[in-house]
Order: sequence, then structure tokens, then C-alpha cells
Amino acid sequence: MSVSTYSRSEHLRAVWPWLPLWALVALLAIFSHGPMPLYSTRTLAVAWDMWSHGHWLVPHINGQPYSEKAPLLFWLIQAGWFVFGVNGAWPRVLEVLFGGTQLVLVAMLARRLFPARPWMAMAAPWMLLAFSYAFLFGLQIMYDVLLAVWVLAALLCLTAKPGRSEPRWLLFGLCIGLGLLTKGPVMLLHVIFPWLLGPLWNDWARQHRARWYGRGALALLLGLALLLAWALPAGFAGGEAYRERLFFTQTAGRVVDKLARGKNLQNHAEPFWFYLLWLPVLLFPFSGWPRFWVALARLRRPLDTGLRFALCWLLPAFVVFSAISGKQLYYPLPELAGIALLMAAAIAMLRERQPRLADNPWLGTWPLGIGSMVSSVLLFMLPTMVANGHWQAEWVVATAPYSRYFSVIFLLLGLLLLLRGRGELRRLAVAGLIGVFCLNALFTLTLWSHWDLRPAAQLLGSAERAHQPIAYMGSYEGEFHFEGRLTQPITELFGDQALQDYAHAHPNAVIVTHPKVLAPADLRYALLVQPFRSTWMVVWPATALADLRAGHTPAEPAHATLVYPADDEHRTEPP
Repeated sequence: MSVSTYSRSEHLRAVWPWLPLWALVALLAIFSHGPMPLYSTRTLAVAWDMWSHGHWLVPHINGQPYSEKAPLLFWLIQAGWFVFGVNGAWPRVLEVLFGGTQLVLVAMLARRLFPARPWMAMAAPWMLLAFSYAFLFGLQIMYDVLLAVWVLAALLCLTAKPGRSEPRWLLFGLCIGLGLLTKGPVMLLHVIFPWLLGPLWNDWARQHRARWYGRGALALLLGLALLLAWALPAGFAGGEAYRERLFFTQTAGRVVDKLARGKNLQNHAEPFWFYLLWLPVLLFPFSGWPRFWVALARLRRPLDTGLRFALCWLLPAFVVFSAISGKQLYYPLPELAGIALLMAAAIAMLRERQPRLADNPWLGTWPLGIGSMVSSVLLFMLPTMVANGHWQAEWVVATAPYSRYFSVIFLLLGLLLLLRGRGELRRLAVAGLIGVFCLNALFTLTLWSHWDLRPAAQLLGSAERAHQPIAYMGSYEGEFHFEGRLTQPITELFGDQALQDYAHAHPNAVIVTHPKVLAPADLRYALLVQPFRSTWMVVWPATALADLRAGHTPAEPAHATLVYPADDEHRTEPP
């Protein structure tokens, strides 16, 4: 009994202080502003559409089956709504829980792969929590953080643990299935290579190749069976068009098109070297830490189990993701845990094999410290530059009133990074975490009003409750459904003729447009005008917009409500 209690207390001490620190910062950051369009608002729109219409099997958006994603994240969101009621807080708490679970899993993976180096189990989560891009993306209500959890859990099942060298094949298959239910077949690309290359890093796989591949193949089939257990009934329930997209366009057809550098990926098609070019951004702040690059360059054989595992995971995955023409920076998000393992192992081996080089102060965090202090100076000077007319970009002007407060923080972070001695990794991780949190806070204070679609969504919600139809000029991405609690589809209109026909059929409707610049008539006849990104979002009475597009003068001005970007107040402009 005493041994068990001691083991549990050891596990609790192992997550201190990195897990509470990360959870606190992540919660503060994710609740500092509302869900971001279009990623978070689209996910919430799907979950809300399923909830409000009872579509438990087939995801829906704007009243239509949604074949882009599998349903597990939507189910988890709705499970929280079942307990706590429909709210915007639960999906954000859920993302923080996913991120924390990912940190715990990478610590467990490091402990399994590097049993002779206990430092690794502490270093890997510190590194993972400090990746700036991963932290910011983790504030989105998206699928990839949950996918990373299932990837790490599946890979953990392949590793040996005390008293058992054979993988837990049943759990491996279940984790693959849950990953497939999170984001579809891409899950296999994240886990397949450590299994296929198992004999290169796993002693048990090398000694029992037949069982390794035979039972691994059965585990893959189990995972696919879990996916099909949902996909088959969903395909028949969703109708022929949904079934065609689900089984062909969005899975096999998409993979074939991507590998062939197909034609239907306009916005996501990138060259082979895309990820290599953006690697410094994905790895920041560690991409500015000389000690990491020197340690990586000094890696020599023989490589231990953990390093071979990381290389068998990362290298083929990097090549395959680079070969696929459709690319986004968040696609390789699960591999950042493997990069954290690789970085920590490289530094540990440098310390063991070349301790004098490993302790060289010129390999410390001073470049990042200097960069932080330069940023502090620029932030301090920003109000003066704006006042003198040197920088007049809108986001710069919006930043100026707050910049000197943040300059003090970046000065302190720079001084922290210039310190020498033990604890360099923790100082770097803390500085990176606080720094990216400050950037998010600065965004909230200055630019969030250009992304906050709540005024428009709430107006549309009131219109629906008043039984007014709603239309959108162009492609609608679910921006308003959750915040406005809309239960009816928004009609998409393309072209002036469609607009005229719709306004004639629905004279009491409202129509949303998304112009790049405002015209005087927008403030005279529209219902609401608000900034959105670098453009505008305008809500119109259907007849007024149709009259203007036809060259006629609308009968009555609407006294537009203008949401000002500077102070986020609602003011009524006289016609």
C-alpha cells in the first residue's frame, strides 16, 4: 500500500509546476476574447446545429450534412452542454483539457523512452508548452489538439513499460479509432511510421517481427472498424450526396488529389519546402536557442531507443506531409511533441558526451534575450512614432496606447533570458509562455474588435426570432449560428439576380454582405455596419439592398448601427 501511495505522490510532483502554470496561462488566454472566426465559429456552428436539431449521427452546418470532419469533437462539446447547458465556456475549457493531457502524455512518453534519463520527463513538457505557434493555435476550438492527444496515446501504447515489453495492441487500436473519429484517415499518417519502422527502435519488435506486424495490423483494423461503425450508418442517414463526399471526396479522393498535387486545393496548395521554410516559426522560441541547434548537429551514433523512435516518427512524417500539396501550419501539430522529445534528447546527449561545450555560455538564450529587449524598446517608442506620423497603419495606431505597459514586460523577459546558470530551459519556457500570452493579450486589447462578430450575430438572432429570413451574399462559413443561436439555415446568394429574386420573395428578410470598403449608402440604409478583419460586415434590409443594387433609392433610411473598432461602442449614425 505504501508503495502505491508513494508512486501516486511522485506522479503528482512530476507535473509541478509546469502543468498548473500552463493551465493558468491557457485559461486566461482562451477566455480573454470570444471564439475566433472562422475556425472556432465554424466548429461551434456544427456542434450547435447538431444539438439544436438532434442530428447526433451526422454533423450538420447551416442545415446541411457536414462531411469535412468526423464527429468526436462535436460529441464531446455536446456532452458538456448536456451537463452544463449550452454555453461558450465549455468548448474552450475542453481545448485546455486537451492541451494539458497532451503535456502529460509527452512526459509519460519521455519516461518510457528514456528510462535512464529522468530529466527528460521534465524537459519534454516544458519544451512542448513553450512552442508559441502551438499555444496560439491551441486557443482555437479545433480538432488538431484532440488529434494530438490520440496520436501520443497511440504511440505510448507501442512503447515498453516496466514488466511488459509487448505493446498494448488493443489500446493502440482504440486510440487509432478515436483519432480517426476526430479527424479521419489523416490520423494514420501520424502513427503509421513508428509502427512500420518498429524494428529500428523497439527491441521487442526486432525479436518478434511477425507478432509486431500481425497484431499491429489487427489493431489498425480495429481502429478502422471504429470509424466505419460511425461512417456506415452516418453515410446512409446523411443521404447520397453526403455519402459520396464522406467516402470518396473527403477521404480517398482527397488523399489521391493531394498526393497528385490535385486541382481542388486552391487555398491550401503549397510547394514541397513549405514546412521547412516555416520551421523556425513552428519551433519558436527554441529556433532562437543556439544550444538546441548545436546539440542537434552533434548527434552521433549510437542513438538510444528514444532518439531512434523520434527520428522514425518525425522524418517520414515530415517527408509525407511535405509531399502532400495541401498544407497548413497546424497539420503537423501532433509532431511537435516528437520534436520536443528530439530536442530534449539531443541536449541531454550533448551534456553527457561534451559537457564543456554544453555549458558554453555563448550557446545560451542571449539572442532571444536581446530580441526581447529590442522589442521592448520598439514598444516603448511606438506612441512617439505614431504621434510624429511615422507609423500610421491601423493596427499600429491601435497598439500605441498599450505598448509601453507591454514594453516593461518584454524588458523583464529579456533580462530573464540573459541570466546564466542552471534552469536555462525553464527560464526559456517560462519566457516563451509569458511572451506569447502577452501577444495574445495585446491582440485582445487592440485588434479583437475587428474579429468580434457578436454584434452581427446577435442582430441576426433577433431577426430570426422575429421570423425574418436571413441570407448571405457569397459563401457562408457558419460565423453567426452559434453566437446568434440561429436554428434556421442562412441562404447563400451569388450574383445580383439571385439577390433581386430573394428580396422579391422575402421582402422582410435581412441580408449580410462583406464589402472591402464602405459606401455612403451603407451608413444610411443598412441595419448594422461593423469591421471584420481588414474589411467590413454589413447587415441590410433585403429590399433596401435590392433597390440600391438596381439603381433605385430605398424608401426609408435604416439608421445604421456602426460598431466602432476603436472603442467597440454601438452608436446610431443619423442618415
